[in-house]
Amino acid sequence: MSAVVVDNRVRTARIVLVVLGVLVLAFGAWVLVTTVRPNRIGGLATWLLGAVVLHDAILSPFVLAVGMGLRRAGRSLHRWVLVVVQAAVVLGSVLALVVLPEIAAKAHGTKNDTVLPFDYTTRLLVVEGVLVAVVVIALVVGAVTARRRSDQPVVAGTTSP
Repeated sequence: MSAVVVDNRVRTARIVLVVLGVLVLAFGAWVLVTTVRPNRIGGLATWLLGAVVLHDAILSPFVLAVGMGLRRAGRSLHRWVLVVVQAAVVLGSVLALVVLPEIAAKAHGTKNDTVLPFDYTTRLLVVEGVLVAVVVIALVVGAVTARRRSDQPVVAGTTSP
């Protein structure tokens, strides 16, 4: 296949994706205007801006720093170890970012006690602990299986009659 055909396919795919993205944005804007009261749009915009800032200023640099640290140590680590730990860091970070507003709202108090009925701090710590336990188990199982594989010869020995 020539480079021109590939370039045309890539260009076509990009155009399709851009048009699809614009259509999804237009649909989202239409739903926003038709379903959200005008006095609520400012709060929604603040929340969306806060989510972007939290992601770009806290979550992404943290995941990048952990990934770089793991890659630096990666000379002595298997690639699957890096993947498992990075996945756990991303999951734990996103979970914390989702639950932290509930923890803050619970600390400030609400007019209706049934709005935030649970102890979100304890639940977050339990779920993060379970995540750490799953990662540790995965790393131990992976290390044991990798050790067993390295003990076995790659090609089975044959005996001649």
